[in-house]
Amino acid sequence: MDELNKEGQNIRKAYQRRLPSDMSRDYYFMQRNTGNTESVTIEYGFLDSNGDDVNQLKNNWENYAEAVVRAITNYIGVPYSLDDNTYIVKSGDSLWSIAKRYNLSVDELKRINNLSSNLLKVGQVLNISDDNNYFVYKVMSGDTLYGIAKKFNTSVDDIMKLNNLTSNLLKVGNELLIPSIINQYIVKSGDTLYKISKLFNKSVDDIKLLNNLNSDVLTIGQILNV
Repeated sequence: MDELNKEGQNIRKAYQRRLPSDMSRDYYFMQRNTGNTESVTIEYGFLDSNGDDVNQLKNNWENYAEAVVRAITNYIGVPYSLDDNTYIVKSGDSLWSIAKRYNLSVDELKRINNLSSNLLKVGQVLNISDDNNYFVYKVMSGDTLYGIAKKFNTSVDDIMKLNNLTSNLLKVGNELLIPSIINQYIVKSGDTLYKISKLFNKSVDDIKLLNNLNSDVLTIGQILNV
């Protein structure tokens, strides 16, 4: 009710009227044979009622619907998000069913979310859009999440969210997805790291770090994050 009230809807006290012949049922018996499912009935108002603001209902029904979603997700303890690039795992979901829904392969979904297994948790937030606003960084000796976040001008929270991390512990050799809006460059004949670094006003070391390069050798057609 609080969420609907925030959207400007008039709120009445909620109550359940019992069916006299069977007190375990509501008077109108609206939910039937739901088993263990916890059912919720939301009454926004009546479009043909003189006691409700009909135009208010017609003009704001989408806001009211989202208000109910916010309230329910808060009640069951899962994150609420309107981000079209993310998906919140529900009971019964699998990587295969989610991948199929968004026209992805399981391997693509695992790569986008840096997953090492097929196990999912209800309420887990998955990225379902490979929009290339991240790059892969290999953890080196001495690295910390704080140091990596500072180096790439991002936050520890953003790195943890993108990689589904539950702790700050890192292992040398592990790959992390680093959130960043970056450009890509395709290596052409005659290119060198020095030449490319001057083109994008970067240092050679910066480009090597962005691309986890151990040498200055490039190959034609190679894609570099710049």
